[in-house]
Amino acid sequence: MNSLKRFSAVLIGASMLLVLGCAGTSKQESTGQYLDDSTITTKVKTAIFNEPSLNVAQINVKTYKGVVQLSGFVDSSADASKAGSVAREVKGVASVENDLKVK
Repeated sequence: MNSLKRFSAVLIGASMLLVLGCAGTSKQESTGQYLDDSTITTKVKTAIFNEPSLNVAQINVKTYKGVVQLSGFVDSSADASKAGSVAREVKGVASVENDLKVK
């Protein structure tokens, strides 16, 4: 009976550590947020790739807690605006920080 109590205590302690390890903080994403952001990043990259006027090779996309950051270089300010518009249309995007530079 004593060993059962010890085993239960260890199991509960390990479970709590696992749960706390997956929780997000103000400076760190939870596991679920990380997966959601990865999905959003992929969808934004795909949407930009499918836009024929944009050169996807020169546009970097990162997502943190639903906020998409676009960086890199484009040929014109119209391309920068278009990339921002395309990113905003993707489901799950909370906002877009458009840091694209015209080369």
